[in-house]
Amino acid sequence: MLLFVIVVFAIAGMIKGTIGLGLPAVAMGLLTMVISPFQAATLLIIPSMVTNFWQLFAEGHVLRLVRRFWPMLICIAIGSTWSIFPTLGHSEFKSEALLGGMLGLYGLYGLCAKSMPNLSRHEKWLSPIVGYLGGALTVATGVVVIPVVPYLQSLHLKRDDLVQSLGLAFTTSTICLAVFLHQNPVDNMPIDYAMSAMALIPALMGMWLGTKLRYRISEQKFRKVFFAGLIALGTYMVVH
Repeated sequence: MLLFVIVVFAIAGMIKGTIGLGLPAVAMGLLTMVISPFQAATLLIIPSMVTNFWQLFAEGHVLRLVRRFWPMLICIAIGSTWSIFPTLGHSEFKSEALLGGMLGLYGLYGLCAKSMPNLSRHEKWLSPIVGYLGGALTVATGVVVIPVVPYLQSLHLKRDDLVQSLGLAFTTSTICLAVFLHQNPVDNMPIDYAMSAMALIPALMGMWLGTKLRYRISEQKFRKVFFAGLIALGTYMVVH
């Protein structure tokens, strides 16, 4: 089990280091093939928190982005507290199916969305809705992808602002997920903080390797392979 966790987080970290995203989605997708979504989500807490903080504070202007996106951030917390979806480990509903569907949609979006419409003029009312859905899906699947990532990309932010905005949303969602998992334990499934901390090491090593690969391979080709892989993984999870 330890070897499997090391390999999964090394792969997920390498992908994040190469294209700047994908660690939670890849890790959850692969881990849930052998363990429950609740267990997989607990392993993500420390690696996700550290890598998201890294992404968030890599540049300045954090407070400016907080002032802009505070409605979305508050609604992420609200959605993770009162989710409209069945939550991890607390329903007969199979979280793997919902997670697989999200990964598949994310893969399709990544392959097909070449130019997003500019939704910045609707930001005032869209941000709270997107935030709530993002928070609700975080405690249902363990990852925040749909609709937060496409929404932030549709605002046509500058590259650094987009990276930091994603880091801000990911960090908030990870904190909310950690609080949810701590307050809603599943019988015989304690949160294994030691294993989560150990998973951080291969994740960081993978990120370092990914940054090196970024300059040796075509990022566009790598993205296509990554998103196609997400579609395949998501389809397998739904069918399974």
